[in-house]
Amino acid sequence: MASTILVTGATGTIGSEVVKALAAKPGVTVRVGVRSAAKAEKLLAANVVPVDFDYDRPETIAAAVQGADRVFLLTPFTENQVALAKALIDAAKAAGVKHLVKLSAIGADIEPGIQLGRWHREIEKLVEASGISYTVLRPASFMDNYINFSPPGPDGNIYLPLGTGAVSYIDARDIAAVAAAVLTEEGHYGKAYDLTGPEALTMAEVAKAIGEASGRDVHYVDVPEEAAKKAMLDMQMPAWMVDAMMELHGICKAGYAGGISPLVEKLTGQKPRSFAQFARDRASAWTSKG
Repeated sequence: MASTILVTGATGTIGSEVVKALAAKPGVTVRVGVRSAAKAEKLLAANVVPVDFDYDRPETIAAAVQGADRVFLLTPFTENQVALAKALIDAAKAAGVKHLVKLSAIGADIEPGIQLGRWHREIEKLVEASGISYTVLRPASFMDNYINFSPPGPDGNIYLPLGTGAVSYIDARDIAAVAAAVLTEEGHYGKAYDLTGPEALTMAEVAKAIGEASGRDVHYVDVPEEAAKKAMLDMQMPAWMVDAMMELHGICKAGYAGGISPLVEKLTGQKPRSFAQFARDRASAWTSKG
């Protein structure tokens, strides 16, 4: 199916992988929404076109969706993310976009849930009410967070307040494969898909996998919740973000984030990557920091 697809959040962990996955699809023109075209250099391919996209400049949103058939909706982690999403959804509707794929989070449909989930669910409801055909993707926590946000430090330790809770982490590449499938195939309208990796791992097991792949001596240090909160505040993270992250850590620690979904394989035909495979593929990210 020939189509033009706008990818928002295109330079981030998930968005960049979605761009790569879509670029490999025949008949697809991929628009990458970036604040400036220079930021898209690493994503460029024959069928990848950068467009200016800035939530603070509504005119760029309107221009980016004009002529797009489908939109991958990824909002930034901000306190006003619902308002940002609404601006994009409204612009997409005005432009005649046919399909929205919303990147949400697993558990967003649980009420009352946690703040992160409530933000995502509010946006899901805006998408559902828009009149545009939609699909919602609800992935588990990303394996890639152990590169981008919580890698082993110089001492080889990973410091987090997760106790012994097991989490069904998913590789960003598997989320992207699902996104590319639902953006280029029929039959996914009105659906919400929970996406996980093939197993639930404790932090001790995560540390072991990273250590084995990178050749480093890596260990997990369980941080008391108050100490973790203080550390984030000391890093000048805003209080709303700290509170939201602590809620997320809390449900992981309590063992509520370990469910396994078969949908990655069902939707892509490929089994989701294990954490061990992810660690082997990304080992250089940790060896270079050792």
